[in-house]
Amino acid sequence: MELPVKTFRVTRADLVRYAGASGDFNPIHWSDRVATKVGLPGVIAHGMFTMALVGRAVAEWAGAPDAVVEYGVRFTRPVVVPDDDQGTEIEVTAKVREVTEDGLTRLDVTATCLGEKVVSQARATIRTAS
Repeated sequence: MELPVKTFRVTRADLVRYAGASGDFNPIHWSDRVATKVGLPGVIAHGMFTMALVGRAVAEWAGAPDAVVEYGVRFTRPVVVPDDDQGTEIEVTAKVREVTEDGLTRLDVTATCLGEKVVSQARATIRTAS
């Protein structure tokens, strides 16, 4: 069974807000000059911000944040965020891998940006509503 797609728009303004909240002011998250100088295609979203958006999708599917029992990802490629008002989009999908007898649902999660996977081995376990 596939769960409904969740789409999140990411703009440079989001990166600024995340930097302020997290304290991660690495210039690869706001300066094209620095990002390209270190070999990136442009400014990239913070990995933990990307992971948080995927986690938000998992929590929405679960029905509540406290219904998420386990969650983890590996990053495969950065989310490049253009310097415009539209930014970019991350699409998150999931398939139910298993429903256990003790009321847990295991999900295989996929997150893409512009058709490219941005996380791999993304898995979550959620408490199934009774």
